Amino acid sequence: QVQLVESGGGLVQAGGSLRLTCAASGIIFRLYRMGWYRQAPGKQRELVATITSGGSTNYANSVKGRFTISRDNAESTVYLQMSNLKPEDTAVYYCDAVGQANVYWGQGTQVTVSS
Repeated sequence: QVQLVESGGGLVQAGGSLRLTCAASGIIFRLYRMGWYRQAPGKQRELVATITSGGSTNYANSVKGRFTISRDNAESTVYLQMSNLKPEDTAVYYCDAVGQANVYWGQGTQVTVSS
């Protein structure tokens, strides 16, 4: 059974930092492209950042220079370090795992940034 479990969300003031964690099980983690997405109320889910099995990263323009995605293959975990948070970063954050034939999603973790 595949599971992606996000944690680390919460309430933070603008300018603050949070680190999100996504722990994966049931997949050969090192083979999967991992990603973080977010969905704010009334908006579509949008890409935040991805990291390939080889470690190449990609970021949405809105988070470049503020967020960093990383992975620990030994721990089957992907991280999203978020700094200089803004109220517009408020959303439910989801991680996904993309393989050759499968896509899996976590249940999400809420991030709320107060002004």
